[in-house]
Amino acid sequence: VQGAGGMRFYRPAYLRAVAELCRQHEVLLIFDEIATGFGRTGTLFAAEQAGVTPDLLCLGKALTGGYMTLAATLVTPDVSRAIRATEAGVLMHGPTFMANPLACSVARASIELLLSDDWQSRVGAMERQLSEELAPCRALDCVKDVRVKGAIGVVQMEDPAMLAGMQREFVEAGVWVRPFRDLVYVMPPYVTRPDQLSRVTAAIRQVVSARSRRPGGAAREMLA
Repeated sequence: VQGAGGMRFYRPAYLRAVAELCRQHEVLLIFDEIATGFGRTGTLFAAEQAGVTPDLLCLGKALTGGYMTLAATLVTPDVSRAIRATEAGVLMHGPTFMANPLACSVARASIELLLSDDWQSRVGAMERQLSEELAPCRALDCVKDVRVKGAIGVVQMEDPAMLAGMQREFVEAGVWVRPFRDLVYVMPPYVTRPDQLSRVTAAIRQVVSARSRRPGGAAREMLA
């Protein structure tokens, strides 16, 4: 998942091809799983779906369940040896208060809670519900694409200008959705109940359909 660059989804075959090119040309392969890690795409890490092991893996956000700032960079043994051979001897990165004991404790608790629950079933159910309840948006002339991956739902608008005023309308509808660029997207917590998720998707259909230029309001009635 590209994330803030456009919420585009890549096929596993594409990632495998990229990994092979990196190996051929001795280029380090870096996977940023800050947004996708810890189950968001349906597997614990998105890389698992491609069967690829990157040279560096970036983690954050869900590492602590979003409660505290914490990130981690995982590297292969070859990369680790190269880093240890430098003058610093460590990977110099991170903000001032990174990896403090409290954040690490929160991360441990969050990961234990995740792994003790049937999170895969939850994410699978959310994927099916998002796919079904956002699909009608495809019928609108103001919508360019609708795509879902795990617990990520995206409605891409034809024109970024259509997002003007959307956030206020979502708040008025009783949900918090933060559109950006040409995208209306949601990444709900795994504990979201089906009725709560339906309230979010209904608000998206309502707000997005208001941008439709089709006469007669037929599309809006269909989306209601």
